[in-house]
Amino acid sequence: MDPKVWMYLLYLAVSVALTVWVATTLARNGLVFLADVFEDERLARAVNQLLVMGFYLLNLGYVAFAMRSSATVADAGEALEVFSMKIGLVLLVLGVLHFCNVYFLGRYRRSRIRQQQGQPPLPPTGRLPMHPQRPIHPQMPPPAQA
Repeated sequence: MDPKVWMYLLYLAVSVALTVWVATTLARNGLVFLADVFEDERLARAVNQLLVMGFYLLNLGYVAFAMRSSATVADAGEALEVFSMKIGLVLLVLGVLHFCNVYFLGRYRRSRIRQQQGQPPLPPTGRLPMHPQRPIHPQMPPPAQA
């Protein structure tokens, strides 16, 4: 069989296996993060499932799109070179997708926390004079001197 066909088959097998492994790892470990972000376990599970589905669609779509190679593959060495470049691109796409998810969920979490804390107090508009000899309140006696 042609080395390019073997490369395609190996590329598909490794790419799909990597995608499934990363997706299950992210789904399992990301649920804790999502529960903290949304403060609702049921909503976190639903969003987790939606993110996993989107992850599969994007990554497997990219794997299928990038499978074709115009490189001439004459032997197993050249097939491995093309294969490693293709797998490297798949890993980069997986990493970018992961960091985008974490970044946007982190931004959402920070904005939610800021909203829960409310508005910060207004800054002071001036200073009160500090005179230890005079009473602060007119009915209060002056402080005793030692």
